[in-house]
Amino acid sequence: MKKVLVLCTGNSCRSQMAEGWIKHFAGDMAEVYSAGLVAHGLNPYAVAVMKDAGIDISGYKSKTIKELPDIVFDYIISLCNNVKEKCPEIPGKAIRIHKPFDDPAEMDGSSAELMKVFTALRNSIENFCFDFVNNNIRRLLPDDPDQENMIKGM
Repeated sequence: MKKVLVLCTGNSCRSQMAEGWIKHFAGDMAEVYSAGLVAHGLNPYAVAVMKDAGIDISGYKSKTIKELPDIVFDYIISLCNNVKEKCPEIPGKAIRIHKPFDDPAEMDGSSAELMKVFTALRNSIENFCFDFVNNNIRRLLPDDPDQENMIKGM
């Protein structure tokens, strides 16, 4: 079983969504954790947009890197430049992947506007996580390009 760590600054939105998506796509093929440099608490918009997609992250806990169990990770994914630059050294020979996403928690606007921003972010993170799992954990798409196009077109 692969062990995956997803990081962002506050472990409130991006890394929580990615944890949910990777768990969803990988099933029992991966053990997935998320953390931040600090713990800002779970963002309610992140919870809401993930629920709209059928993924329940309401029970997830915002935590710091220091709160993680002593695990040797196979993959460490950073979702923002801040955590890539300031992350303390994590022991092991994990493959590091950096895919920055803007932090929606820094956005201002009405509830409806923020839901649109978080929904767009959720969709982008879903696509990234699907590709990550498909390429690194288990094949989700067939190797036949015709079948792949047929599945994606559904």
